[in-house]
Amino acid sequence: QVQLVESGGGLVQAGGSLRLSCAASGLTFSRYTMGWFRQAPGKERESVGYISWTGGSTWYPDYVKGRLTISRDNAKNAVVLQMNSLKPEDTAVYYCAAVLRRDTATPAEYAYWGQGTLVTVSS
Repeated sequence: QVQLVESGGGLVQAGGSLRLSCAASGLTFSRYTMGWFRQAPGKERESVGYISWTGGSTWYPDYVKGRLTISRDNAKNAVVLQMNSLKPEDTAVYYCAAVLRRDTATPAEYAYWGQGTLVTVSS
């Protein structure tokens, strides 16, 4: 049974930083591209980036580029989202997700999802 478990969310002031972690189990982690997504109240789920299963290359959308960094440790079956210079509009539930052997930012293409962790950025 595949499980993805996020941790590290919380309340932070604007301009601050948070580090989210995602622990994976029940899958051959190195074969999966790991994505991070967020969903704010009343909004659709959107990508904040992913890290490829092939060599760890990353992709970020323009609205987070330069502020968020994704890394992975295949030996620990873990992926990390480092968030800096946070803004109130970054407030959302953040999810990690896994897709087998493809690089994509489309939520519907991800097979496995964590339960999410809430990030609140105060102004």
